[in-house]
Amino acid sequence: MKLIRIMLAGIVAVHALSVSAQNEPASTPAAHAVHEGSSDAIVRMRQQEAAANRVYQRKVAAAKKVYDEKKTEARKERDATIAHARYSATQ
Repeated sequence: MKLIRIMLAGIVAVHALSVSAQNEPASTPAAHAVHEGSSDAIVRMRQQEAAANRVYQRKVAAAKKVYDEKKTEARKERDATIAHARYSATQ
């Protein structure tokens, strides 16, 4: 849940920065230098978001693997029980 909040906050921050950057003209070289610095911060932020997404995807993949293993175990147990019931019914 915290990861989702962090991601949403990042998205809002990126949107706010892009809107403010569109509204401010960068006509002077000093203003242009300021925008370059903020784009570096944005790049770092996006790299951090990408890293967080990779960690999240790894954790989801691990959880899916555990889920699939448990599901397979349950399916085998169910199939064995059904086979036993069918075998008992025919005798």
